[in-house]
Amino acid sequence: MIPFHRFLITTAILFCVGFAAWAFIAYRSTGAGADLAFALAFAAAAGALGYYLKNLNRFLHR
Repeated sequence: MIPFHRFLITTAILFCVGFAAWAFIAYRSTGAGADLAFALAFAAAAGALGYYLKNLNRFLHR
């Protein structure tokens, strides 16, 4: 079950990075503050998920 959880977290990280990049490109072309907010929020989510994935064993008390 743990390998599947790692896979799901990895796909979530990839999604967040991709969406943050897309939102940042949209921000650069439109200048809309909402696009910048989405880019920053999803970049932060990718970082948090990356930290969680790196320290998964500690979170699971193993």
